[in-house]
Amino acid sequence: MDFGIFLLVQHRDRHKTSGQIIHEAIEQVKTADRLGFSTAWFAEHHFNNYGLCPSPLMMAAHCAGVTSNIRLGTGVVIAPLYSPPRLIEDIAFVDQLSNGRLNVGIGGGYQHYEFERFGTTLENAKERTLETLDMIELGLTRKKFQFDGEFLKQPTTAISVRPVQQPIPPIWVATADTRLMAKAIANDYHVFVSGWLAGEKLLKNVRDQIDTIAVQEGKSTDQVKVGLLRFAFASDNAAEVDRYIECARYQQRIAVSLKQRTESLEDDYMVAEKPYENEISLEKIKDNLPVGSVDTVIERLLRDIKTVNPVHVAIQTQFGDLDHATMLKQLQLWSQEIIPAVKAEIANWKRAGQAAPADAQR
Repeated sequence: MDFGIFLLVQHRDRHKTSGQIIHEAIEQVKTADRLGFSTAWFAEHHFNNYGLCPSPLMMAAHCAGVTSNIRLGTGVVIAPLYSPPRLIEDIAFVDQLSNGRLNVGIGGGYQHYEFERFGTTLENAKERTLETLDMIELGLTRKKFQFDGEFLKQPTTAISVRPVQQPIPPIWVATADTRLMAKAIANDYHVFVSGWLAGEKLLKNVRDQIDTIAVQEGKSTDQVKVGLLRFAFASDNAAEVDRYIECARYQQRIAVSLKQRTESLEDDYMVAEKPYENEISLEKIKDNLPVGSVDTVIERLLRDIKTVNPVHVAIQTQFGDLDHATMLKQLQLWSQEIIPAVKAEIANWKRAGQAAPADAQR
């Protein structure tokens, strides 16, 4: 199992320009590369401050030139907003630019606000995503291909640039939709899931759902490759921990408003923060997440790993208005103390004959 970072490139601090936010995110990627993190993930969002990166593939291409080893992932490409043949070309091209360091995260999207401004809707977004996944596989594995789907059509076409990674770069499907999960599991793609602000109960439900789908697809549950995105922050400074949790709630609030179409904007593109129905308290968020002292974070993260049994854990950095210097120190702390401790405990599980520790929890 390895560890990565997830960058939403969120703009909350009105005293900073969008350019400052973007370049701080790039600096965090460069730092994560030096510290040995496995992957940096870039979200895709449009037309508001929830996320400033409109093209995770473009961000990956840039970061390929300023890093050496870290893998670069789209977290995610919102497939229905793309022309599939253009997307396939861009995937192959960025894999070449990164010398085979690209992870291709694919999702169907969920924000009506974004889709409307591209002149489309969320209707049939999941079905179009399923067909896009089929086209990616065809376009990158065959000399030429054609496609005749219900929603997508493609005449005979050859993708001139081929990816470094053969037959295709790793595909990660981020979704809670059972059809997309089934597609990922059947094709041996990674399933990328998030715990949001919830605790062990939700994570267990997600893992149980994955296992049920795996059995339906004729796969062993141990074969499913799961990635876990998690809010996580370690500090003995209570004020720093509280600030992280408050920023996590801020992100959730504006995400919910965009999903439920209740958003209101200030200063053209800043989504107003407002509570939502059944919102959990800051104290409950603190109890749910791997946040707190180093020992607390290690203990809770191991709990989450036992529950989900992931092959990859991505911790969320660079969101809300978290201080850039604090985030850089946080990456150092994770690389020097938290990740080695977690990996050592997982090695102990394996030596004790618990190759799949999550089995004990389900």
